[in-house]
Amino acid sequence: MDEIAWGCAVFVGLATLLHFASALLATYRARRSHEAPALAEAPSPSLPPISVLRPVRGLDPLDEMTLRSSFTLDYAHYELILCCEDADDPVVPLIRRLMAEYDHVDAKLLIGRDVLCSNPKLNNLIKGWREARHAWVVMADSNVLMPADYLQRLLTGWRADTGLLCAPPIGCMPKGFWAEVECAFLNTYQARWQYAADTVGLGFAQGKTMLWRRADLEQAGGIRALGAEIAEDAAATKVVRGTGKRVRLVDRAFGQPLGARTAGQIWSRQVRWAKLRRVTFPLFFVPELLSGSVAPLIAAGFAAYAFDLSIAGVVGGLGLAWYVSEAMLARAAGWHIGLLSPLAWMARDAMLPVLWVQAWLGNSFSWRGNDMHLANAVPSN
Repeated sequence: MDEIAWGCAVFVGLATLLHFASALLATYRARRSHEAPALAEAPSPSLPPISVLRPVRGLDPLDEMTLRSSFTLDYAHYELILCCEDADDPVVPLIRRLMAEYDHVDAKLLIGRDVLCSNPKLNNLIKGWREARHAWVVMADSNVLMPADYLQRLLTGWRADTGLLCAPPIGCMPKGFWAEVECAFLNTYQARWQYAADTVGLGFAQGKTMLWRRADLEQAGGIRALGAEIAEDAAATKVVRGTGKRVRLVDRAFGQPLGARTAGQIWSRQVRWAKLRRVTFPLFFVPELLSGSVAPLIAAGFAAYAFDLSIAGVVGGLGLAWYVSEAMLARAAGWHIGLLSPLAWMARDAMLPVLWVQAWLGNSFSWRGNDMHLANAVPSN
């Protein structure tokens, strides 16, 4: 009994230390972004021209806000290429209206279907990659909200050893409890771990925003190389590491407006992402069972019982410290935090072990009404 109790205590200590360390690393990256980088302050005409590719499909309530943001960038030389497979897609009239409203922007809508792989998002982007004129290319999902300095901030993060620069989605503008839960997944959980990994040199790609130097990807096999994995961001990570370069994250990431969400939407999305992680990076996925607060709190309760300590005091104190660190990170980074956030963090952590188990149960799921199988590539947004 004593050996098990001491083992639980050691696990609690290590898990808590890792949690605090990841929060501190992410906070460091968030605070670093407030330093004035010379490139971000450089006049836009002196910066290189960039092609911005956005795949679109269907029309969600906040799409006008996010798509409009790509027409209002404070950048002198950029082209905007919107890619859609179907001329009858409900998003097409919105795009045509935005193009007419911002007719001074070098924007075009490409419609057509290519089949490079089984990844619908990547297939949708092929025509845009071929049409892009510039040496720098951004691939950005349609639900990314682009601030006016979006492109400057991306270029600021580029280093000599960079092969790809990405930005994790930061949930914002949630409406209702389940949207708060999605914020809890995106921000102080997923983004926290991504920034911690990137800060120690283990950065990996995120498909929401990807800045490529076109020549680098072409040398590695071109856009076809991104179809080698079931998700293009997983393929991108392996392609870049194969060239001896690094995947990096921009210091200050960009918002993804959430609006209202249902429990079913959150669950299906998180199951899909968990299954993708399980297939693409299985060695990193296995320890996810112990991520979140559930396992450390259970272990702390057992150790407290074995050592005749107050279970409520030990578990309550650990839980408070655990979530205070998340609150401090969210505040320092400028990420969403509200009255429902602590409940959302707890709900997320309660879901994590169940999601981990669900990720191993079958290879199929539904995405936007389409039945998908992990033998085929799937979109990551």
